[in-house]
Amino acid sequence: MADIFDVGGKTALVTGGSRGIGLMIARGLLQAGARVIVSSRKTADVEQAAAQLAEIGDCVAIPADVSSLEGAAALAAATAERFPALDLLVNNAGATWGAPLEDFPASGWDRVAHTNVEGVFHLTVGLLAPLRAAASAEDPARVINIGSIDGMRVPSMENYSYSASKAAVHMLTRHLAKRLAPEHITVNAIAPGPFESKMMAFALQDPATRSAIEQSVPLGRIGRADDVAGLVRFLASRAGSYVTGEVIALDGGITGCG
Repeated sequence: MADIFDVGGKTALVTGGSRGIGLMIARGLLQAGARVIVSSRKTADVEQAAAQLAEIGDCVAIPADVSSLEGAAALAAATAERFPALDLLVNNAGATWGAPLEDFPASGWDRVAHTNVEGVFHLTVGLLAPLRAAASAEDPARVINIGSIDGMRVPSMENYSYSASKAAVHMLTRHLAKRLAPEHITVNAIAPGPFESKMMAFALQDPATRSAIEQSVPLGRIGRADDVAGLVRFLASRAGSYVTGEVIALDGGITGCG
């Protein structure tokens, strides 16, 4: 049991890895001994993040925009060139949009759907060869999609395209898991609640709003970096090798205790 959570030497790609939950995941994997590529559409941001992460372990940046088929294909090709066998893909890159119902624009659907759903699909398909190369019955390759509790229950905010896209991510996770299980590739989703991220910054920077959010969480706090890093490490290690097709809420009890 001593090494059941070991991910040392594994290779991983984390999209949206320059900040927020993606950065938390990348840092946690590096601290556990994995080799990591971080990707994001903003070149300066992801290169700065990779430079900081490289002080912990083997980390490089590949800028890419997975909201387009061409961007996802380019990232898949660059990743496969560095890691011909890829142990772990973390599809974390995401976009959101909020607007009142009658004012919600078509553009609020396009960017969100292209990034949150199509990006997950196209990048996963593009990386099947290196995932298959890393996969075995005893140690499957892993895909972890970052969904949201907004895709599990009706959110209070008017983020229609975001909540719909995350519900789609959850179903896509199950569908891919069934298709890829015979090839020894597991596919799971993590559905975070409130964490320190750009998407939550507008709410968490106000002390009164932050306090109200914390009080809405049964465990009484905002998610921490080790919460998400620990769950990713579980799913990526021997401990999680028999788990596939699951959507795991990481929300301090919001969905499970509501």
